[in-house]
Amino acid sequence: MNTKEVNSNSIEELRKVVARLRDPKNGCTWDKKQNHQSLIPYVLEEAHEVAEAIRENDDKNLCEELGDLLLQVVLHAQIAHEENRFTLEDIINGLTNKLVRRNPTIFDSQNIFFHKKKRKTWDEIKRSEKKYHHSENKFTSFIKEKIKPQSALFGSMYISKKVASIGFEWESITEVWKKFDEEINELKLALNSKNLVHAEEEFGDVMFTLINIARWYKIKPEEALSRTNKKFIKRLQYIESEMKGNIKNQPIDKLHDLWEKAKKVLKEENK
Repeated sequence: MNTKEVNSNSIEELRKVVARLRDPKNGCTWDKKQNHQSLIPYVLEEAHEVAEAIRENDDKNLCEELGDLLLQVVLHAQIAHEENRFTLEDIINGLTNKLVRRNPTIFDSQNIFFHKKKRKTWDEIKRSEKKYHHSENKFTSFIKEKIKPQSALFGSMYISKKVASIGFEWESITEVWKKFDEEINELKLALNSKNLVHAEEEFGDVMFTLINIARWYKIKPEEALSRTNKKFIKRLQYIESEMKGNIKNQPIDKLHDLWEKAKKVLKEENK
């Protein structure tokens, strides 16, 4: 059996299932009431679960989570189709054409005759396709467009990498650490002033500088924070087990002692 036909049939079968779930009369109550806005949390949740499956190197879970993420794509396509806006086929064709267009050195049969200096990069081609192509501030407009749908953590790292690429960069890591100390002091002053808006602004400056430190040391902030979250939960789980599930309203000294014990025990287990 032709692999391409199998794939095509599988996608079409999935589309039909989702369309049936969305059927106004006989569909699923939950699916019928969804719209693009209501599905936003689920898209983000599924994307994070895919990332987690990749971190865990769990192929079975990754396969399942990618399916859940694909469901979100098909759901959005079905909603748009019902409103006569676009279809799943439009999404697939648009993506296919974009990949070919943005990789001319691979898909252009004449690329062997192109001079290297005339070849456009992925970013250059992408910028030419977007509305900011005609902006006077193409560089910053491109960055704004890129980080708009992303987390603030991703946005900070992306901004810092991009500005560094044009030479707007510290001369040494020592200067970055000095900036970090400066921002910490400004945050303390802001917190003491009890001005919440000012404090949040200074807290953001501290975070942005810390992300730049991560960039200098080639640390991935999202991955680092994810590991810390897991580590914290494991230690808390140890404490809860030691207390037979009765973790609420315990003396703080007892919790601290168990926390230190959890650190030692889990550290030994990970050796």
